[in-house]
Amino acid sequence: MRFLLYFIFFIFSVSNGYSQLPNRAGSSMYFPPITGAEWQTTSPAELGWNMNALEDLKKFLDKTHTKAFIILVNGRIVIEEYFNGHAANAHWQWNSAGKTLLGFTTGIAQQEGLLNIKNKVSDYIGTGWTSEPLDKENLITCRHLLSMTSGINSQKQWIKKSNLTYVADAGTRWSYSNVFQKMFDVVAAASGKDFETYFNEKLKNKIGMDGYWNKGPIFTIYHSTARSMARFGLLAINKGKWNNEQILNEAYFNESVNPSQTNNPSYGYLTWLNGKTSYMLPGSQKVYIGNLIPNAPADMFAALGAADQKLYVIPGKKMVIVRMGKVSDLANPSFASSGFDNELWAKINAVIN
Repeated sequence: MRFLLYFIFFIFSVSNGYSQLPNRAGSSMYFPPITGAEWQTTSPAELGWNMNALEDLKKFLDKTHTKAFIILVNGRIVIEEYFNGHAANAHWQWNSAGKTLLGFTTGIAQQEGLLNIKNKVSDYIGTGWTSEPLDKENLITCRHLLSMTSGINSQKQWIKKSNLTYVADAGTRWSYSNVFQKMFDVVAAASGKDFETYFNEKLKNKIGMDGYWNKGPIFTIYHSTARSMARFGLLAINKGKWNNEQILNEAYFNESVNPSQTNNPSYGYLTWLNGKTSYMLPGSQKVYIGNLIPNAPADMFAALGAADQKLYVIPGKKMVIVRMGKVSDLANPSFASSGFDNELWAKINAVIN
């Protein structure tokens, strides 16, 4: 009799549309298949978002030279838009947002016992890689490169030995410097493989990313589709876990998204952090009081690249946001964080709140 009552209730629920209520907004975490274009969606209306504000957000994105914009909630696509001739299968450069990929890959190499970020950089690529006195060069660990505290001159972007000169002892000064790219060489030397080969095996292929590294004379920059950036954000919001596989251990992940030093608490391991007491910006030693991006959630961490490449990860909202495109203000090229972040978040808040 009890079974019959349950069955009648089930039929009644289905007929009235209530069977979808427990999971209508996708409350469980979802991971798209490693191959193919399949990706579950949730509509903004199901989440109760402001549809009028959503149209305003799209107009803003189009006006500010955006190419691709994606919002995931619990891994499901809620918004996916392409502008200005871009398409879902088109690649775009991450610029410095790709630093976070390097930080993750370094953590994987450490958990495999190939390196230790507390060790000297010269333990892996040999001495004489800078123009500093040897005793000063030997102060620089891999962790200093990950946290932007090498003490090396940050004014010259070209990473060649003659430009890598002493400014301060490692660990005593935060300065956004291109010398972090030496970690590509460290991972390659420690793994015995070309960095891209190691990255593809240990990270890219495991989560179904596409893309490639473009190694130029100054920068090594990752290029991919917007969905691949979103895949990496999904890995990050799950603390290095993809579906049932812990690709990067939680201990290293937690280190990477917490302050790596005291001079700039808004910086982890090649990752920007919101909600801290102060922050510093590239090209300056000025300390600003307050949040990096005031309009964004305090628990957000982000991969930020020049020309307004954005990957925002918001754990409290189970949300990942991707913005790719040209610089938002063509008259004012931006490096990493910019005023555009705060403007964009004002528009996002109007939609999601």
